[in-house]
Amino acid sequence: MGATATSAHAAEATWGGGNEPMNASYGKLMMWFFIVSDALTFSGFLAAYGFSRFKFIDTWPVADEVFTHFPFLHGVEAPMYYVALMTFILIFSSVTMVLAVDAGHQMKQKKVAFYMLLTIVGGLIFVGSQAWEWKNFITGEYGAVETKGGSILQFVNKEGEHIKLEDFAVRLPEERTRLERHNAYWFQEESSLPTYSVAEVQAGFKAHPEVLVRTEAIFRNTAAEKANKDLYNSHNKEKHKTILTREASANMIANAHLVVEGANLTRNEYGSKLFADFFFFITGFHGFHVFSGVIINIIIFFNVLLGTYEKRKTYEMVEKVGLYWHFVDLVWVFVFTFFYLV
Repeated sequence: MGATATSAHAAEATWGGGNEPMNASYGKLMMWFFIVSDALTFSGFLAAYGFSRFKFIDTWPVADEVFTHFPFLHGVEAPMYYVALMTFILIFSSVTMVLAVDAGHQMKQKKVAFYMLLTIVGGLIFVGSQAWEWKNFITGEYGAVETKGGSILQFVNKEGEHIKLEDFAVRLPEERTRLERHNAYWFQEESSLPTYSVAEVQAGFKAHPEVLVRTEAIFRNTAAEKANKDLYNSHNKEKHKTILTREASANMIANAHLVVEGANLTRNEYGSKLFADFFFFITGFHGFHVFSGVIINIIIFFNVLLGTYEKRKTYEMVEKVGLYWHFVDLVWVFVFTFFYLV
């Protein structure tokens, strides 16, 4: 009888939480397992992005020319400013989460609730900002045309500044029909009818001799490219898109067959199709993680207000959700670095 009681006590000590590897509870260990597995998933996505970008490095869009919007500053170019602000807000929310965990260790309910609330607000601002960024990315601002070979052509003025289609395109008395699979070459399809037709863009290009074409290819200011008479460059930047001469621009625009505005999973006005695909997938997947974290934080926040963890005499649940939140913030640092900065 005594041996049986001893065995039962030993089993309880082993599986009941008494024997904790690295002094971590079962809940913390499971959270760490999830974080490691999720980190491997994000690593695979970023590795795939890196390989694709390296393969198409000469035609990959320049982030500084894509993410230039800032709320309430319409028409003002602020390259990467808002993305940097989003990053700061998310990192700051990680700081407030640390303070919430520390307050939990001290069993200070009101402080835990206050810092959890700040963390939730930071997360909501980030998710809202990401949705706003998606909206601008999808709708676009300048517009472009796609050639029969699949190249994206943008337009610049004589100073080399990127201009919108509406700045030079003309209206023609023509009947326009949205391209669908049954009435288009190569079964191409338009999600919606663009603002201007190809003919209107071509007519506007002919009527404005100062307008030039900017291709997907990145101009690297090499001696060979300087010697190419088909290339025109009014800037001395180390890396930007190639601008063609007027004659070369006319030859390229003659092959245009589709007007592209904004971005979707099929094509985008910024350049390589893969750029938009990776943008939607990686930032969307991360945004889903942040949104999920906000929902979990809200649940934990109300439990703190109800005194659930005061009754348990531990705020370990706040610490576990804090691990997840720090992981989400760390992943964004890598996404921000590799997708936006490099």
